[in-house]
Amino acid sequence: MQPPPQERHHDTLRVLVVDDDPTVAEVVAGYLERAGHAVDRAEDGPAALACAAARRPDLVVLDLMLPGMDGLEVCRRLRAERPVPVIMLTARGDEDDRILGLEIGADDYVTKPFSPRELVLRVESVLRRSRAAAPRGPVAPLRAAGIAVDETARRASKNGVELALTVREFDLLAFLLRHPGRAFAREELMRDVWGWEFGDLSTVTVHIRRLRGKVEDDPARPALIQTVWGVGYRLDAADDPLPSHPRPSRAEG
Repeated sequence: MQPPPQERHHDTLRVLVVDDDPTVAEVVAGYLERAGHAVDRAEDGPAALACAAARRPDLVVLDLMLPGMDGLEVCRRLRAERPVPVIMLTARGDEDDRILGLEIGADDYVTKPFSPRELVLRVESVLRRSRAAAPRGPVAPLRAAGIAVDETARRASKNGVELALTVREFDLLAFLLRHPGRAFAREELMRDVWGWEFGDLSTVTVHIRRLRGKVEDDPARPALIQTVWGVGYRLDAADDPLPSHPRPSRAEG
């Protein structure tokens, strides 16, 4: 199968491909290069971490099954350094492995065998969102229940403390804050936040769970991001309350 013709891009973004299968790495790198990206390759975890430190990638395509240090540990260490987007490749059919990858910070996953064209589309989607252009003109931060999201700076905070969100978590939170009180099906969130017309809906479920863990006071009893049974999810965004003042006790009055 011949690679697609090379496309023109205004900016060249760097992608690190980590896979111990040289054939897979070569095919993936070839498609990404023809899509206009600069590509680095690594065959194992230590080499991937060294390459990422030396030549900071804009995105990492990371195989789950690596010799020695597996892809999950590589992802943890990459995410500990900075919030670089990660797409995981896995040959495993076990859903738990894919969900674990999402839970430790991967933005997406593709199951082997996969279409290189589909992988390029996934890479483009994640990169497009992670490097979203700043909106034109001043944009007021989105606010609800102590949560503030600055879409221009792509920063989010809770009660003044900055939140460490992945690309998809940020996009999901911003989307829900823009549509308070409206229930969305997982299919709608996948289309409007991920930009996919198809995919594993557990991806949305995992990101909702991770997001709750970062924005809710009690993730087990969420007050902000509600589950609407039989539909999907809704953000209940009451106005931030005014500072309360204690009433004087009877002894004081």
